[in-house]
Amino acid sequence: MKRKIIEIDESKCVGCGLCANACQEGAIGIMDGKAKLLREDYCDGLGNCLPVCPTDAISFIERDAQEYDEQAARIHQQNEQGAQGTHEHSSTAAADHHEEHEEQCGCPGSAPRSIGRASVSESAPACGTAGEGRTASELRNWPVQIKLAPINASFYDNANLLVAADCAAYARAGFHNEYMRGKVTLIGCPKLDDADYSVKLCEIISNNNIKSLTIARMEVPCCGGIEQATVTALKNSGKFIPWQVVTLGTDGGIIEN
Repeated sequence: MKRKIIEIDESKCVGCGLCANACQEGAIGIMDGKAKLLREDYCDGLGNCLPVCPTDAISFIERDAQEYDEQAARIHQQNEQGAQGTHEHSSTAAADHHEEHEEQCGCPGSAPRSIGRASVSESAPACGTAGEGRTASELRNWPVQIKLAPINASFYDNANLLVAADCAAYARAGFHNEYMRGKVTLIGCPKLDDADYSVKLCEIISNNNIKSLTIARMEVPCCGGIEQATVTALKNSGKFIPWQVVTLGTDGGIIEN
């Protein structure tokens, strides 16, 4: 079939490996010091690899290629993440070293890692600042996009999980302190991603010790998709954990809590 797929210009490639790290499906690998498209059926044509390439060696073309096999790519991704999760849990010190290495040598979006924050009560007033007149970030994990989030990661252990529409933090000024504080945050937009998050969220909830679940959505109808997907994921997981839905108005006000 003819479809959009990446093309790598090996004459420009320097073998840095950033594209391979950015490719969540595992379609790209490094061979003989050059990046190569190893599996056409793993390439979804979305181009996460394009913006990280420092030499502009990657571009889109339209040609006859194997059809994207989402299921095969997802299984491959889960196997990779499962192996990484086993490594993380084998030793805290080893996990910290691995995450530090990934941060220094790879694309920041390719490796799950925790972001250290001061341990504070969620009900206590925020006192940390990132500089004069600026409130400190409450983000505790990376990556945050549901599509990029790992199934297994150490930051899920005994976590309060927040699944939020990505517009929410822009609409409400105090979103970090009010909703992200003390939580692992995952964000997405079902309209823009054109994806059903329920399967992946179900796997995350099923495979990790999640203490509570908060869903933060906007009032607009299309945002109901993220609520529906998350509630479906929780039901399908078979787990019984406290959960709530927060609905924000486009003006940043709380419509339902």
